[in-house]
Amino acid sequence: MVTTRAESMLRDSPYRADCPTRRILDRIGDRWTVLIVGALWDGSARFSELRRRIEGISQKMLTQTLRGLERDGLVRRTVHPEVPVRVEYALTEAGRTLRGPLRALEEWSIAHLGDVSASQEAYDRGDRPPPGSTGRDT
Repeated sequence: MVTTRAESMLRDSPYRADCPTRRILDRIGDRWTVLIVGALWDGSARFSELRRRIEGISQKMLTQTLRGLERDGLVRRTVHPEVPVRVEYALTEAGRTLRGPLRALEEWSIAHLGDVSASQEAYDRGDRPPPGSTGRDT
């Protein structure tokens, strides 16, 4: 069976439900993943350190997210045979390649926080474009 380039691209598109890249996007687009990768930018950390660095994450979510990142090859878990056992997490080579794109998203969110907050407040007040308008800025 011969497929065209366009058909091949569509088959490998994350916009298709069956595309494997969608699972990767789900992982790296998750807020806890973004924060864990950010917390590991400067090097390895223990579980308790990560919990302190990432306010609001539960033990369960940290555990689940770290396991998923380890399974995906983005985080390496190292067990040091000491008493008590010491476990550290660090970004793998693949995980380190996420730093640039995620840092850009972090910087974008900081730079646009005021605009987004103002839009949210206007929306919540009911200051929305009238029905039938495009809602685009003029």
